Amino acid sequence: MFTRSAAIALAFLAGGLQTAAAQTSERPSVTHQKVKKADIDYANARPFALPGNDAAPTDQADLILQGAQATFDGPSGFEAGGKGSGERKPVKLPKSKWVNDSLSSQAFGTSNHPFTTATQSDSSGDPYRRAGKLFFTDDGGSFICSASMIKPGIAVTAAHCVSDFGKKRFYTGFKYVPAYRDGEAPYGEWAAQDVFVMTSYFNGKAKCATKGVVCENDIAVLVLAPQGNFAGNRTGWFGYGWGGYSYNKNNQVLITQLGYPGALNNGQQMMRTDSQGSVDKNESNNTIIGSLQTGGSSGGPWLVNFGFAPTLSDGVKSGKEANRLVVVGTTSWGYTNQAVKEQGASPFTSENIKILVEDACSAYPANC
Repeated sequence: MFTRSAAIALAFLAGGLQTAAAQTSERPSVTHQKVKKADIDYANARPFALPGNDAAPTDQADLILQGAQATFDGPSGFEAGGKGSGERKPVKLPKSKWVNDSLSSQAFGTSNHPFTTATQSDSSGDPYRRAGKLFFTDDGGSFICSASMIKPGIAVTAAHCVSDFGKKRFYTGFKYVPAYRDGEAPYGEWAAQDVFVMTSYFNGKAKCATKGVVCENDIAVLVLAPQGNFAGNRTGWFGYGWGGYSYNKNNQVLITQLGYPGALNNGQQMMRTDSQGSVDKNESNNTIIGSLQTGGSSGGPWLVNFGFAPTLSDGVKSGKEANRLVVVGTTSWGYTNQAVKEQGASPFTSENIKILVEDACSAYPANC
């Protein structure tokens, strides 16, 4: 179901590629390109196909009980987020005419992986407003992924939402709409001016359990153009963590996933999924969760310690690595077999997300 059809076959986009300067032999390289402008056909934009994994899945009930099968290399770390002013400057967008007539959803299934997915009745409040819908164009068509803010002017999404694995090309016309709902853009729409991915993903040399799917570096950051200030100054931004931040010693974690899956409410409302995640060494060390979300949810944030912390008293203390609203992955893929009902995310490490943000902030310091 999630494999890309011939109708959205991707054409080559030439030229203009730049690589980050001053790379060392030990430091993985980053590729970026100024975003080519293109008009979004909002009314006919379709959910971008979620890359499909057709391999036999691990029984997650056993994985959860036995402990995860992989470990993160190096120490964990995180960068804190920010709340933002909450100032609204609403824009009305043409509501999509697309109605789901073919995609079926992922729900509790043969993986034995429990989860809850629900519509967010008001995605314009904090912290949901820190996430949003990502529109872009390719080969004359308009498509939809999901994304979230991790700096005042930097958004994170999946690499497959900005670049075709191994084809050495980027898509065009990226527009980020925080807290999108039913054609309403309460905080406006924000054009991306540059996009960064790991060179290994761009060149098709990243380690993947399946070629181009279930990879180690399906992560990208977008540099958003300012409009007097930056999107995150209004909506706030999430923190981001790497190296297994907030995972336990068995590399298990509670994930809150946000996104805009096209098969749920026709992609017009933000969805939230909560599920325990486990790292699977057989899936490129990706974290696996149970989820009802589908194509269009790609690039949406996977957060640990969701929500705002309570005030503690009577000697009660927070647990370890308890910083709130920290992104540790983005939706990357789902199983083609609808009986499985799971999704996965590339691990955030010091050799992908940390480098991507460093290079983007070096090139555009005002955005950070």
